[in-house]
Amino acid sequence: MKNKTDQNESLVRLTSMLLSLILTMVVIIVLLAGSLFFAPQLTAWWNRPVEVKAPVIEKVSLIPDAWQAPDEAAIPSGAEGELVRYGKELIAHTAEYLGPNGKVMSISNGMNCQNCHLDAGTRPFGNNYSAVAATYPKFRARSGTKETIEKRVNDCFERSLNGHPLENESREMKAIVAYINWLGKNVPKGQTPKGAGLVELAYLDRPASPEKGLIIYEEKCLLCHGKGGEGVMNDAGTEFIYPPLWGEKSYNHGAGLYRLSRFAGYVKANMPLGATYFEPQLTDAEAWDVAAYVNSLPRPKKDLSNDWPDISKKPVDHPFGPFSDEFPEEQHKYGPFKPIQEKHKADTKRIAGM
Repeated sequence: MKNKTDQNESLVRLTSMLLSLILTMVVIIVLLAGSLFFAPQLTAWWNRPVEVKAPVIEKVSLIPDAWQAPDEAAIPSGAEGELVRYGKELIAHTAEYLGPNGKVMSISNGMNCQNCHLDAGTRPFGNNYSAVAATYPKFRARSGTKETIEKRVNDCFERSLNGHPLENESREMKAIVAYINWLGKNVPKGQTPKGAGLVELAYLDRPASPEKGLIIYEEKCLLCHGKGGEGVMNDAGTEFIYPPLWGEKSYNHGAGLYRLSRFAGYVKANMPLGATYFEPQLTDAEAWDVAAYVNSLPRPKKDLSNDWPDISKKPVDHPFGPFSDEFPEEQHKYGPFKPIQEKHKADTKRIAGM
């Protein structure tokens, strides 16, 4: 009899607990429903926006005198403005107009100018055009002549785009020059603003390593540029979203990025996707090594016999002889560059003292 009583008491307690649990859940549901209906502000945290980091352009503005591209709303109206806008379009979508299947002509390899000059030449530390209008015409040791903006643009077409030059009087050349001049309209003549060009990395104490660079490439770069460095084209097959880094559709060995210091500086501040000058994703050594890997691979050739008429002016990382020093081509390509630099400095002092 006692056992039966104990069982009944246990059943009552269990039933009471279940009823309490159900009642509690009902109360919670009612309160939540009421808060949603009568006080949505109490649940606003559910829909709060994801915190987005400030874009790099805002950080650059914190540096005194750092260059920023003019507001496109300030592009003038009329024929002048149309030319500037067309120039930007040509820089951003070069292949659409001037690539292998270009709307206007076929003079380039399918890459866009902004594949190297990021954001149509406006990104700080992204090989932008900020200093061009202010510093050209200027003497360049590579050609041994005083060059115009038109000559510099055609250098890119013949080297980075592995193509043919534009006629100086063509509407396309005039548009590109108009856009570049407009971007640099606020830069005083003869000055190079902060954020221009590329980051200059300190030289390594060792040669840059293509073998180490391959590991970095496969970890960080392969997704966008492909196993074979072939890049990724848009759905229409008219231009590259992510450019080829070697092979017949890439820049030739006369391009500026074929110099290791230029490629490494470009990578450090801009690659892989999402990296910035302020928030790089690679160490300096990794940038040098991945540059060595990419530039160790086959690409188109160009006749460079007229480059550097004064061979003593060749940069320490220019990878083709003859040289004014005793260091081999291999060291001029991969380093270490410090001994070459020190030798050049000593030679300059010696000549100056004669």
